[in-house]
Amino acid sequence: MGDVHAQLKEVIKNSDNIVFFGGAGVSTESGIPDFRSADGVYNMKYKYPPERIVSHSFFMQNTSEFYTFYREKMLHPHAMPNKAHYALVELEKQGKLKAIVTQNVDGLHHKAGSVNVFELHGSRSRYYCMNCGKTYGMDVVFEAEDVPRCSCGGIIRPDVVLFEEGLDEMVIARATAAIVEADVLIVGGTSLNVYPAAGLIQYYSGRKLVLINISSTPYDSQASLVIRDKIGETLSAAILE
Repeated sequence: MGDVHAQLKEVIKNSDNIVFFGGAGVSTESGIPDFRSADGVYNMKYKYPPERIVSHSFFMQNTSEFYTFYREKMLHPHAMPNKAHYALVELEKQGKLKAIVTQNVDGLHHKAGSVNVFELHGSRSRYYCMNCGKTYGMDVVFEAEDVPRCSCGGIIRPDVVLFEEGLDEMVIARATAAIVEADVLIVGGTSLNVYPAAGLIQYYSGRKLVLINISSTPYDSQASLVIRDKIGETLSAAILE
């Protein structure tokens, strides 16, 4: 175990009020591509720019094309939690991890068994009718040949935050409260360039900010510990070994 990994293990050992803030890098080890890297979704070539396809206006105006892209590139029904997810489950069971704040919409933290998870951008596991509000699971997308429809005839949409839409205020409030109260804030798998989600880091006023990411972030200079390594291996070594 490298020196920085040993330091992380010591930080975790000496705290019982930890919050984890994660991004797409947490799930890449589960085979889910990120968005902004060279091989990410946003750099793939389509008829329309992917950022436009996953916007509110495009969904409303081109719902069928939205779902074609969504089924092909946004859904990963067979993806399974990785070492990072299970390490966080164990940390929560120990009573040390008080909350997970995630930018991901894959639902893998819940799938792994984590309980107190704040999904800033919603979840691809949940769907609802825009007309009557009836809720559905992911199967409704695969069962529909085109745009999934509710029994009332309304359009069913994913319970995710699309571009041009605001984040859920209640989720933001609860996530912010957890970060404010945290003794240790571990940030992993995110470049911290996506706002407003990344802005939540500013609410942490403690002195134990840990950053785990392959590339640099705007907060590196403020961190007490920076680890340039895969998050699954890093958390697994610090928590499970």
